[in-house]
Amino acid sequence: MKQLVVVSGKGGTGKTTVTAALAQLLKPAVIADCDVEAPNLHLLLAPHIEKSFTLNVSSKARIDPALCDSCGACEEHCRYSAITSSPYLIDPFLCEGCKVCELVCPKKAVSFYEPGGAEVFIASTEYGPMVGAELAVGEEASGKVVTRVRMEAQLMSAESDISLVMVDGSPGTGCPVIASLSGANLALVVTEPTVAGRHDLGRILQVIEHFGVPAIACINKWDINPGIAEEIKDSCVAAGVEIAAEIPFREEVVEVLRSGRPPIGKVPDEVQAPIRRLAARIETLLDV
Repeated sequence: MKQLVVVSGKGGTGKTTVTAALAQLLKPAVIADCDVEAPNLHLLLAPHIEKSFTLNVSSKARIDPALCDSCGACEEHCRYSAITSSPYLIDPFLCEGCKVCELVCPKKAVSFYEPGGAEVFIASTEYGPMVGAELAVGEEASGKVVTRVRMEAQLMSAESDISLVMVDGSPGTGCPVIASLSGANLALVVTEPTVAGRHDLGRILQVIEHFGVPAIACINKWDINPGIAEEIKDSCVAAGVEIAAEIPFREEVVEVLRSGRPPIGKVPDEVQAPIRRLAARIETLLDV
């Protein structure tokens, strides 16, 4: 089993569009949408959900009004201002589950529960099995959810004898990205020729290098600013990162995405050709 993780230093580079195109070209693959805070790969791949389950990833405090004597110890010691008085209540969106309130309560009125942190789904698509999840509102444990999604994808790979797991990671460089990169065989960084794109490309490449994952890059919409595209190429050469594709911008791609369809077979050849070369390069690097 080989794992390809598609990431970007920032949102809006076209990472999910490129992932959907690669799903078309590298099928069959087990597809994992690990952008759990704002998933949208399903909009292009039209998965048929076969089962789903709730994943608990955090614990929250609650106060039993029958036991509480309103002493105020919990409110006094809460570092997150999650407790209000008259009556004493805990705001689950502010509670961090640190359990200090439970320790200081003389009446043992505080207990903890695990809310539904995310909804995980397992589905089938035209291009292979798919796993995804959506984080509940106010939850912050996105890294734990990403880890579970990847674990389910790896199990599906073993059960279905599909050698490639393709992960659509979160944008940025935070916890869910780190969870996506862990144990990957190859990282594909999708960037764009803007000042922010150039800057955030450097940040994500530092994260990838820290975890020792081999990386290649793809410049999407390269022709909207050829000057910055050249600067990105120079910085990638200096970092020893291969530019595996330069994809031009075309209005037809936007129209295809608006209709909720993946791009291959529906966009101009000058867009498809570099994506096909990218897919072939990935197959070579991963030996799949």
